[in-house]
Amino acid sequence: MTLFLDILAFLFGLVLIVKGADWLTDGAANIAHRFHIPTLVIGLTIVAIGTSAPEFVVSLMGALRHSPDIAIGNVVGSNIFNILAIIGCTALVAPITMTRSNVLRDLPIMVISTFALFFMLIDKYLDSTATGNSLTRGDGLVLLCLFSMFMYYTMRMGKKGRKQANAQKEEEHFTELPAWLPNFFKQHSLLTNIVMIFLGLACLVYGGDTMVGGASGIARSLGVSEAIIALTIVSIGTSAPELATSIMAAHKGDHAMVVGNIVGSVVFNTLLILGASALVCPLPMTGITMIDLYVLLGASVLIWLDSKFGRGHYTITRMEGAIMVLLQIGYYVYLVIQEGI
Repeated sequence: MTLFLDILAFLFGLVLIVKGADWLTDGAANIAHRFHIPTLVIGLTIVAIGTSAPEFVVSLMGALRHSPDIAIGNVVGSNIFNILAIIGCTALVAPITMTRSNVLRDLPIMVISTFALFFMLIDKYLDSTATGNSLTRGDGLVLLCLFSMFMYYTMRMGKKGRKQANAQKEEEHFTELPAWLPNFFKQHSLLTNIVMIFLGLACLVYGGDTMVGGASGIARSLGVSEAIIALTIVSIGTSAPELATSIMAAHKGDHAMVVGNIVGSVVFNTLLILGASALVCPLPMTGITMIDLYVLLGASVLIWLDSKFGRGHYTITRMEGAIMVLLQIGYYVYLVIQEGI
C-alpha cells in the first residue's frame, strides 16, 4: 500500500510540474517582452529562482537535519542532470541555438562557479593537514559573495539589454490568455502574467516536493544510501521543473529561456543553495566521491566547449543532445554498479 501511494505521489507531482512549467514560461516570457527585458535575464533570475526552489528546500533541510550527503548530493546530482540530461533532452526536441554572449559570457560563468565548488570540496588535496573534504561556513560565505556578484552582473546586463530593446522598439508579443481566467484578469494582462508566474511557481514547488517524496519512498524501500538517493532520485525530482520548463521553452522556440534557465539554475544551485546550506551548518563530504565531482566538472566544461567548437557553431544539435543523454545514463549505470544494487 505504501509503495502504491508513493507511485501516485510521484505521478501527481509530475503532472503539477509540467503544468506549472507551462504557466511559468508563458508568464515570464510575456513580462520580458512587455518591459523589453531580455528573455535570457528572466531565465537567469525569476525562472531560475523558481525552478531551483525544490533544490533549495531539500539541501537546506539536509543541512538542518545533519544529512550533508543529501545537501551536497542534491546539488551535484541536479547540476549534472541539468547540464547533461536537460540540455540533451531539450536539444532532442529542438536544436538549441545560442548567442555569442551565451557562449562567451553566460556558460563561462557556469563553469567558473563549478570550478569554485570543486576546489572548495577537495580540502585533503590542497591541505595535507585536513581530515576530510567539506564545505565550511567560510566556504559558504565565499559562495554567497560570488552569488551576489553574479546577480549584480546579471542586473547590469539586463538594464543594458533593456535600453537596446527600447531603442530598437521591439514589437511586444503576448500568448493567448487561459480561458478559465476571470474577465478582470483578462483586462489586466500584466496582472495576468504575474498570476501565471506565481501559479506556475506554486505548482513547480509543490509538484517537485510531492514527486521527490514519492520517489524517495520508493528508493528507500530498496535500502540504498542517502548519497545515491540524492544523486539520482532526489536530484531528478528537484530538477524536474528545469526539465519541464526547458522543454516547454524549446517547443515554443524560446532558446534564450532554455539557456538562461539552465545556466541560472546551475549557478543558483552552486552559489546560493550550497552557500546558504554551508552557512547554516558545515557540510562534510562523506558519501559523495571525487568521481561525482569530476563528472560535474567535465559536464560543465563539455557543454561550453561543445557550444563553441562543436559541429553546429553556437548550436547544440540533436546528435550532441543524444550523446549528452547517453552520458547521463552511463553515469547512473556507474552509480548503480558502485552501490551494488
